[in-house]
This record gives sequence, C-alpha cells and structure tokens, in this order.
Amino acid sequence: MQQDSTPNSSRMSMQSTINRDIFVPLDQKLLVAIEVKRRNRRKLPFLSAGRKYATFICLSATNKLPAQLFITKVKQFEGSPRLSKTSHWTIEQLRQVDGINPNKDCPEFDLAFERTFDQWVAGSEAEKCMFIQILYQACQNYWMCKDGQTNPGEVKDPQKPGKVEARKGPAVPRTSFINCQSKLMEDACSMNMVIYRCKIFLNQMKSAMRPPPQRRPAGQGKSAGVKSRTPSPARPARGSMKKAVRRASQALGERGDRLWRAEDKTAHMKDSAKRFSDSAHKLALKYSC
Repeated sequence: MQQDSTPNSSRMSMQSTINRDIFVPLDQKLLVAIEVKRRNRRKLPFLSAGRKYATFICLSATNKLPAQLFITKVKQFEGSPRLSKTSHWTIEQLRQVDGINPNKDCPEFDLAFERTFDQWVAGSEAEKCMFIQILYQACQNYWMCKDGQTNPGEVKDPQKPGKVEARKGPAVPRTSFINCQSKLMEDACSMNMVIYRCKIFLNQMKSAMRPPPQRRPAGQGKSAGVKSRTPSPARPARGSMKKAVRRASQALGERGDRLWRAEDKTAHMKDSAKRFSDSAHKLALKYSC
C-alpha cells in the first residue's frame, strides 16, 4: 500500500537529490518533481504488508539540442536512501493532462499516456499547480521547436523548382490539457510560480512544526481486556502553547510599558521645546525694538 513516508524536513532537498542520482547520469536536467500518491490505490497482495514508499512524478529535459522531454516515475522505499526509476515516458506519449477542476485549486490530477492512465493526488494544491504550469510551458516550447525544425522527409517538386513539398508522415497527437485553470496555461505568469513556491514552503514549514503522533505499543492493554490510556500528544503541545502565550503577553506588556515611558518623554520634550520657542520669541521681540 502506497503511503506518504518521506519526512517533511527532507522534501526541500529531494529535488536536488533526484536530479543528482537519477537525471545527471542520463545527461538530463530536472525541471520539476512533486510527491504524489494514487487516488484509487491498487490492491497488490503479493507485496509485503506494511512496506511503505514515496512516489515522485518528474519532468526532465535532455541537455543536448534539440531537447527532448520525459516524464519519469521515481520511488523511494522507507528506510532506504536509494532512489529507483520505475516508469519512463516521452512527452509525445503523454496524451492528456486532466486538472479535474477548472474553477478552483485542488491537489488531484490525471495523466493519460498511450497505454497507461494514472490518477494522482499531489501533496498540496500549490505543488499540483506548479507541476501543471511548468509541464504546459515545456510542452508548448517543445512543440514550437518541433514545428520549426525541417522535416527530414521533405523532397523537391520537379515541376515547381525552388519550392519544397513535404512528405506527410503519421501525425503525432499532441498533449491536450483539460479541466485546467487558465492561470496555469494561457494566463500563466512568473508571479504565479513565485506564489506557488511560497505556498509550498509554508506548507512544509507547517508540517515540520507539527508534533509527530505517538503510537501505542503493540499488545498493550489487550491481555487485561482493558483499553490502555496513552497520554495524549496534545497535552505537551498545549502546555508549550500556554508557555508561549504567557511569554508573548509578558513581552507585549513590557513593550507597552516602554511605549508609555517613551510617550511621556516625548510629551515632556514637546513642552520644553514650546517653552524654549516662547522664550526665544520674546527675546526676539525685545531686541528688535
């Protein structure tokens, strides 16, 4: 059964790790990689029970021109730092990208290839939006470059010198994007990308600050027939929260006292300046006569 097992603290460096271990040896560069899990999990009884792994969907491009685009599925099993490439497709094999909902951000999306159809759920809405935006831009650039290349099957028409007649080969269906928001395609801009990256970073920080759940030891309380009460993980968090609130209120009180003292000093300096101005004005009137 597939579950999200990658620690949140290591997600920020996971892209560089995937790029170094998987794509650099292939003379490719990683454009984007997001962690996903299946919406409809497949039941595989032959797999060992309890073995967990994380799945990443990656978009890469070759360093050699003309650049080729690939979509790769990478897995990492729990307890092993090694990454393994399980599936590999070219961008021409990608038939359809389904954003599921064109009206709002959602983490679900589908990828349809020639002989494969996968239903995924990203770690967050921002990760899915960032992946689709980069994928759409890469597809547009790829097909524009492919249209600008000379067809190797072109031959000259002997009746019309100077003109070229192209032999039409089998047309390759292009990738279609359906149910995707316009801000990810035609209306996409670099500001959206910055916003998505900031959202992803904030989600990772929230997940990293969340205390890990405490697990009940196996077999505890079963022999006596009484349900054992394990200490709630929320109690220490609640106590630390009270301490943080108390410290914050104390700091605010001290800051308020300093502000009051500063305000009193400001009022005193204002009165002194007014008295000095009145004295200077009287002296000026006295000596001007």
